Amino acid sequence: MGSESKSRSSINIAYLVIRDGKKWSDVFRLMPGRTVTIGRSPTNQIVIKEDQASRQHAEIFMSEGKWTVRDLNSRNGTAIGTDRLIGDRALSPGDIIWIASTQMAFVTDLSSAYDKKVFSKIEIGAETITGLEIDESDDQATISSMHLTEPTNITHRRQKTRYLQDDNSGDEDGLEEQIPTDPKSSTKDATRLCRLAFDLANETTPRAIARMSLDCLEQRKKNTAGAVLMVPKNRRTTVDPENLEILGWRADAGQKYQRVSQFLAETVLRSGEAVLARDIQDDSALGLRDSSGNIHATSVITAPIRMNNRTIGLIHLYSTHARHGLKPNDLEFVLAVAETVGMALRTRYREQKLKEDLSKTRTQIDQLRNQLGVESEIVGASPAMYRVHEQVSKAAPSKATILIRGESGVGKELVARAVHFSSDRKSGPFVCLNCAALSESLLESELFGHEKGAFTGATDRKAGKFEAADNGTLMLDEIGEMSPNIQAKFLRVLEGHPFERVGGSKAIKANVRVIAATNRDLENAVRQGTFRKDLYFRLHVVQIEVPPLRHRPEDIHELADFFLQKYNVETGRRISGFSPQALHQLKRYRWPGNVRELKNVVERAVVLAREDVIQLDELLLTNLSTASESQFDVGTIVQEYHAESLEEVEQKHIEATLRSTNWNKSKAAAILGVERSTLDRKIKKYGIQKEF
Repeated sequence: MGSESKSRSSINIAYLVIRDGKKWSDVFRLMPGRTVTIGRSPTNQIVIKEDQASRQHAEIFMSEGKWTVRDLNSRNGTAIGTDRLIGDRALSPGDIIWIASTQMAFVTDLSSAYDKKVFSKIEIGAETITGLEIDESDDQATISSMHLTEPTNITHRRQKTRYLQDDNSGDEDGLEEQIPTDPKSSTKDATRLCRLAFDLANETTPRAIARMSLDCLEQRKKNTAGAVLMVPKNRRTTVDPENLEILGWRADAGQKYQRVSQFLAETVLRSGEAVLARDIQDDSALGLRDSSGNIHATSVITAPIRMNNRTIGLIHLYSTHARHGLKPNDLEFVLAVAETVGMALRTRYREQKLKEDLSKTRTQIDQLRNQLGVESEIVGASPAMYRVHEQVSKAAPSKATILIRGESGVGKELVARAVHFSSDRKSGPFVCLNCAALSESLLESELFGHEKGAFTGATDRKAGKFEAADNGTLMLDEIGEMSPNIQAKFLRVLEGHPFERVGGSKAIKANVRVIAATNRDLENAVRQGTFRKDLYFRLHVVQIEVPPLRHRPEDIHELADFFLQKYNVETGRRISGFSPQALHQLKRYRWPGNVRELKNVVERAVVLAREDVIQLDELLLTNLSTASESQFDVGTIVQEYHAESLEEVEQKHIEATLRSTNWNKSKAAAILGVERSTLDRKIKKYGIQKEF
């Protein structure tokens, strides 16, 4: 039983012989029960380092006792020989798997893979090498080692085909002779060319294009064999025909395709003309082979495949029929097919170039977005910032309008970016506009756009921020500074109504998520009538409160180190950190400018630092009061120290906060970060009374 299982396992073992350039360079062993992945990603078992290969391109696995290959919806497809892989396909010994220009030969006996006869079959199946010694009785051999004897008498030349010319266009140089045509035959050929052009539009690989063009030529039943050959990419001039790469070939049953002669290949590559060569002897006297045993062609057509006025390949057809050879009308048709193939290849190469450029652009965008994400990351692990992160994660997946509140410089725009890039709109644009920086007329134009001539200076049509943010996010900073007239129009857009550009009449709709930000007391603005109540309620769907820096002193050290590293990179300095005195002062300072001020303080210190450690006297701090400490002399708080109990400090702070809010207990409680009931208990405990 064990020996039987072992025998069965050994039968299922197979190998992939991998070709690198002109040499078979590696062997990969296939083991039953293991799936082998192939692609550009380094996580694959077989890595193909070519741009044309997808990251996860194909896989090989055992299915029902047979090794099977499957394409993983790759961008450029997988081929077995000259056939494009569709769905799953069981592999047979000698099959050649093509991914980009990499070849993998499937064999079950590794020792036989290095046998000259078997190895020759692999090479020929891949259509890359000729002139090998092959057993003529082997049905697998498709390209004979015998030489093709081609006629060297060129009887007709054509540079342009009538199939692709205007009806009234003649031969401008007068060098090309007029060839009599059969109307019925010409109609069929024109139909074939039209169908070929449509079919080639759906093909994605050069080999598939070659195969389809040969199928079209074979329908005419004029040639014995033929092939599409390409000039190596690094050589576009006269080359040895043995170096031409065969993209595809066809031959009659029992026949073997023979390569084009050096004379005809060089003639066509050099002149760029299609040629028809025929024997001038009595055709009836010719046999299939000459006296030396070589195959004898009675007529040959070789046509150039051109792209961007450069010959990049050849179509080679020949006939061995003694009486029914290739004629001048066939030359016209083959030249037309060659031109069509050239146009199809040019389209495919352009598509490939666009895909590669698009892939590079996407990679650059991802890199820039990652860099932007690093620069825009919300730094801080304090409980206050944890609540902000939690609110962002909950609000981002929804479609609700968000109102971000906080003092100037706390990072409201960074929170808005975090919401955008955490939402399903992250692939769309993120557009930011400061409403306080523009006048009413300019703000309307920036938001909704304007038509040419709408006002003085409107020399061109301009799309507004709503149009620019379509399918993305629009952040409006300082929303409290928006004028009542703009508020009314803005509210209609928020309600889903279309809008019009300034000076225009065309209704425009945009799919935009709005994030508003403000450092103003919108409730007070509503009471005073400077901000619309209905707009306030429309914006106040989800609110994120960003705490000032003084309410999260735990984050000051982390933020300072973050900005220190940032400006070390920008300036080339190597500042290692802050002295204990400087760090202590950073933590004690009240930061009226919040994170923005801290960023600027650190930048100045990095630029002017005398040593590799920032000292206390290199920190430029101000005496400005914070938004909630207008009654305090902050300079005194920073520079002087008086020994006080915590209760004394708390009492003074509550008194100052109540004075700054004009004894608005709800607002004071919000600033202090406590409940209203807690504040009432503190007021009663300390006997704090309102001054009149």
